[in-house]
Amino acid sequence: MRSLKRMMKPLLSLGMLACCLQVMAAPPGPSVKHGQAVTEADLKAWNIDINSRTGAGLPPGGGTALAGKPIFEAQCAACHGVEAKGGAMFGSMVGGIGSFTTDTRIMTPGSMFPYAPILYDYINRAMPMDRPQSLKPDEIYALSAYILHLNGLIGQDVEMNQKTLTQVKMPNRDNFIVDSRPDTKAKRCMENCSTN
Repeated sequence: MRSLKRMMKPLLSLGMLACCLQVMAAPPGPSVKHGQAVTEADLKAWNIDINSRTGAGLPPGGGTALAGKPIFEAQCAACHGVEAKGGAMFGSMVGGIGSFTTDTRIMTPGSMFPYAPILYDYINRAMPMDRPQSLKPDEIYALSAYILHLNGLIGQDVEMNQKTLTQVKMPNRDNFIVDSRPDTKAKRCMENCSTN
């Protein structure tokens, strides 16, 4: 009987050790599952890209400089100043056209943007600074038209929309140098990618 007790202690200790090792090797998964798989439809709401050259991704809507002026005064003038001539937070958004060929460059949408849809895209993503992405497409088109008008690029009653915004010829469009480095031609690959 005594020898049985002696044998049981080591066996019991080994059994407990085996259980502990098994628990440590395979921890149980969480009892609560969070989230769900992301679908293409879920991502669509986050895809606010605008192709600056072609305007692909511009939403339906439209607006003129006349409609944009009161929106600018209410939403933008506090930072950008009256008629976008510079304010408390930012410099002028007007003028400077042709200044990129001089020693005193003035950086404004009219002087530096190669394509007008960049203006829509930037306003849509980042403005107003305290409430980005709060403006509606018609408001953004109207603000784009207002700034383009202040730069002398369109008339005050010309409507900017998906089609007309891409047709605005920006003054500095042809003064950019094409980036010919090999990595600019890289194509995105997510699986089974060629190394060539």
